Amino acid sequence: MSFYENIGTLALGSRLRHLSEQLTGDAAKAYDLYGVPLDPRWFPVFWVLSQQPEASITEIAKIIGHSHPSVSQIVKKMKKADLVVTAKSSQDARINVVHLSDKGKTIIPQFEAQCVDVRQAAEELLAETQYDLWNAIAEIEFLLENKSLLQRIQSVRKKKAHQSIEIIDYTPEYQADFKRLNCEWIEKYFTLEDTDLQSLNHPDEKILQPGGHIYLARRAGKIVGTCALIKMDETTYELAKMAVSERERGLGIGELIGQAAINKAQALGAQKVFLESNTRLKPAISLYQKLGFRKVKRQPSPYERCNIQMELEFGE
Repeated sequence: MSFYENIGTLALGSRLRHLSEQLTGDAAKAYDLYGVPLDPRWFPVFWVLSQQPEASITEIAKIIGHSHPSVSQIVKKMKKADLVVTAKSSQDARINVVHLSDKGKTIIPQFEAQCVDVRQAAEELLAETQYDLWNAIAEIEFLLENKSLLQRIQSVRKKKAHQSIEIIDYTPEYQADFKRLNCEWIEKYFTLEDTDLQSLNHPDEKILQPGGHIYLARRAGKIVGTCALIKMDETTYELAKMAVSERERGLGIGELIGQAAINKAQALGAQKVFLESNTRLKPAISLYQKLGFRKVKRQPSPYERCNIQMELEFGE
């Protein structure tokens, strides 16, 4: 049993790379067979230039689906091999265009003959397969455009992490954790203010006794996140002091604990929940938007760092 059969889909990328290297190796030999002085990796660029008089690097990148730097490097290597030349565009002197050199043009007949034979050989190979590899690749590419493999890995990781996270109520024994988590992010980006210290040092007096609530996220026995719900009046609560340990970010802890606080506000009869933040904290702003908060303008904040206010209004 081969390594790839033994390890399975975990090695999907490695197996495709191995297959690509095998095909590229045969392609290099085929170029020698037809007397075409091309590196197989230059094929897409040469193809484009063999079909039209000239093209900019940006145009070539768009046509073949490569990055601009990748095409730029290929063009440099082809230029060194005297297969292409670059010049200013006749229509726009600010744009450099690429076209085949005289040497590049002379190999077009061999190149086209090779393409005819390679296409036939590839079609014969695919005809021998039980599964339609070509269309399967196209389908995988389509699916990855909508959700990349990395995003899928992150999703699996987040789901598993959610199963190991407990959302618990605050008790005085967790005051140090409540303060630690908030000081961690505030001091990284801003400066602790007196208003912060009042709430962090005295959460019972400043948050709980007036009718508020504090949630904590516990994972593997450690407190890794927190969020407070501060009562403003009978219909309005403030979502505040949300913090997640830097080592635990990316697992959806903020979303879990934020949603728990929102659910609590609804259970307490709130009509709206508002929050104050800073646009510098882009991941946090994205999370608040995901939770349903929208930008509003309220009275000036007591916090110097606040430059955005957001609100979530509950429907009837």
